[in-house]
Amino acid sequence: MIIPLFLGALINTFLPELLDIGSFTTALFRDGTGALLALFFFCLGAQLDLRTAPVTLEKGFAILIGKVGIGIAIGLGVAFLAPGGTLFGLLPLAIIAAMTNSNSALYVALTKQFGNASDRGAISVVAMNDGPFFTMIALGAAGLASFPIEMLIGILLPLFIGFFVGNVSGTAREFLKPGEALTIPFIGFVVGTGIDFGTFVQAGLPGALLGVMTVVFSGGAAMGVLWVIHVIRRRPKPARNLIAGAAESTTAGNAIATPAAITLVDPSFAGIEAVATAQIAAATVATAIIVPFLVAAISRWQDRRGVGPAQEDEWNFGRNREPAAEENPAPEESAVR
Repeated sequence: MIIPLFLGALINTFLPELLDIGSFTTALFRDGTGALLALFFFCLGAQLDLRTAPVTLEKGFAILIGKVGIGIAIGLGVAFLAPGGTLFGLLPLAIIAAMTNSNSALYVALTKQFGNASDRGAISVVAMNDGPFFTMIALGAAGLASFPIEMLIGILLPLFIGFFVGNVSGTAREFLKPGEALTIPFIGFVVGTGIDFGTFVQAGLPGALLGVMTVVFSGGAAMGVLWVIHVIRRRPKPARNLIAGAAESTTAGNAIATPAAITLVDPSFAGIEAVATAQIAAATVATAIIVPFLVAAISRWQDRRGVGPAQEDEWNFGRNREPAAEENPAPEESAVR
């Protein structure tokens, strides 16, 4: 998404008249935001599958609640409590969109290398944070945006139709799977045509800060909620694997399109759309660089303490008994619990 976004901004900055040539060129590369987003949401919805194992559902909802909850809390806190409604130049729209949305492809890659099957399977739940859904809910509930019910239904309906089609037909899900990735570079380019490089310069440092905040706060919250679930489920220390929470601390490339989607529903955001988009783009790059190192560091930290995905799998799937029935925790572990 990033490279097409920069190409679109490059053309808009130096050759904006090129996109006014008309016909298919203008329809796709300048005016195609709505149609491309609708197609993306339809294909995305088809990939959401909630018919997964209980352990996977538990883990997915734990890290989703942590990441989305802290992102909304910080974004609305800035909107209502910070002077001028911004924090170091960061807009609440950009904060919520960046911190609640995660890079599914990077999550899968990292959990494939460092995690286990339940870590990877949690993507079926985590993928629900793709797109502008949670951002819309947060802004609308807080009274920061006005979303007429017809417009809200119109923007979310492709997602739900895709969800229905994908869960009714596995063949349709596989057929639509490439569409999710295929539309992303086109969306990136079209969104970029509404930005000039002056906006990127303006958003560079705040956007990088937003990326660091996303890693620290949303990743920390995801790992924290996951750890609490481990404790509630009375898993022993070696089984308290946090790799999925760490891998969830990214900002997705498709989050870059969230300000455009919000503006389509509520035009009052048009004045900050470009800046918010640029801040999210910078956060996306920052998290993509930082998070792989973070996950590797968490994996090594767990290994040194005898904690890991294999131990979690052994506890979840290698035993057919309740832990409390046959094990007496060590005194120091009881104190921690």
